Amino acid sequence: MMKTTMSGEHIVLKDWRRRNPVAQSTDACRGKMGFNFGRHAWEVIWEGPLGTVAVVGIATKDAPLQCQGYVGLLGADNQSWGWNLVDNHLLHNGDTQGHYPLLNNCPKYQVGERIRVILDCEDNTLSFERNYEFLGVAFKGLPNKRLYPTVSAVYGNTEVSMVYLGPPVDG
Repeated sequence: MMKTTMSGEHIVLKDWRRRNPVAQSTDACRGKMGFNFGRHAWEVIWEGPLGTVAVVGIATKDAPLQCQGYVGLLGADNQSWGWNLVDNHLLHNGDTQGHYPLLNNCPKYQVGERIRVILDCEDNTLSFERNYEFLGVAFKGLPNKRLYPTVSAVYGNTEVSMVYLGPPVDG
């Protein structure tokens, strides 16, 4: 599992996967390894309730990791990009960037499903897979900066795992 170097103040680092229940706050957890070249994949498994906002994606080291209120912290500024698993919206720069994935009658994420995140630093894109089904490119034109695997959560005692897989296998 991916270790963290930074986390919101309500993330338990001893048992780093779990968020403490704190009312009216949102926390993010950023992976220790960042990437600015090559292609990389990691898996995210949300093992507890999603709450009203549960976001998976990437962030630079300058993105905030804690804020007041229940918000999509990952994607709340120009330093992070995320997919809100609760309402299937892409988030960046404080705005919804559209519905994702672009499938007819796309089902909502179910707790325990495997999300694979694919960061392509050569093409500057971020894509996702759900249960080994490729969902398409979510973000294009990512900056040539070091980008870190990140999740943000609002629900207390939710558990999230991030596991680095290496270069993605195409096909």
